[in-house]
Amino acid sequence: MSANYDVVIVGGGIAGLSLASALAGKCSVALVEAEQTLAYHTSARSARQLIPSYGPPVVQELTLRTLELVAARDAELPEPVLSPRSFMLIGDDATVHEKASGRMHRITHAQALELCPALVPDSFTAAGLDTGSFACNAPVLLEDHRRRAEAGGVDIITGARVHSAQRLGSGWELGAGQEGFQASVVVNAAGAWADELAVLSGVEKVQLQPYRRTAAIVDVDHPLPEGSPMVAAADDSFYFRRDGGQVLISPSESVSSGPEDAQPYPGDIEALISRLNTVTTLGIRSARKAWTGLRTEAADGVPVVGFDAEATGFFWLAGQGGYGFQTSSGIAELAAGMILAGQGAGAGAPGPASRTAEALAATRWSIRR
Repeated sequence: MSANYDVVIVGGGIAGLSLASALAGKCSVALVEAEQTLAYHTSARSARQLIPSYGPPVVQELTLRTLELVAARDAELPEPVLSPRSFMLIGDDATVHEKASGRMHRITHAQALELCPALVPDSFTAAGLDTGSFACNAPVLLEDHRRRAEAGGVDIITGARVHSAQRLGSGWELGAGQEGFQASVVVNAAGAWADELAVLSGVEKVQLQPYRRTAAIVDVDHPLPEGSPMVAAADDSFYFRRDGGQVLISPSESVSSGPEDAQPYPGDIEALISRLNTVTTLGIRSARKAWTGLRTEAADGVPVVGFDAEATGFFWLAGQGGYGFQTSSGIAELAAGMILAGQGAGAGAPGPASRTAEALAATRWSIRR
């Protein structure tokens, strides 16, 4: 016999968990995750930086709202999610001018070197700085969402890969692992597998594409001092930041992939180490560990949020790209308001904040064909 819920969320990464906590106590919710642990894939492989000047305008607005919501929660947590860490963009004048947006302001070459003395002076000519950027304690944020969701009555089931989904009367019936579920609304928060879940559900794909992004923690001869900004190349060829006595580095690659448990390609980190040892004085010796995540995007780079126009009760929460953590609370607030209004549960529950609603108004309030 299938268990009945108002909403079943498929996917236990930051998107699914943040929505579960936003819906908790307002309707009956189950969250199902294919892996044995939550946040196993991309959400466990984040650069852990929230950057208001990063991404298209709608993403920047959602980032600002997420920062507001997370900051409001921080006062109640034993360990804060947010801590200030500036974000610095370097490169040639034209590329920095093109990429510097929103709350980023231009700084002089000398100021950039003062902020990050590890940079080789002739490796760049221009820089921009976002002082409103924050380091994100991703495990604390994920755990807070999980705890709030369960405290509000959300059932979280792991090791339950969805193997069947069909429209049934006025709702949906899903098979996941050994369990059966019935719900008015199915939320597709399956990350790199979102289009696959749509096909399984008889819903037309929205052409989401996963892209690889690799990172590593490396040992260095000259650690970055506390308070150093995260530094990224404006041409998207690398970024690095302090990680205690080590340094986190990434080649910022964007290589298309299928949905998978992505692993680093041989030679990628070694090539990046060689590059960074020419543009910095870090003295990178070797990688302690390396990983690869998948950043799943729609063609226009805007998150896909809303009810499918043709499949009643099928809600998309996908395509966050590399902006998953930094937009998570803002998108969850918006999505929860849309779901509660659309499926009739939680009468009188507050909708999304007006600024968040306005940010997405020009994008996908519903998924159009």
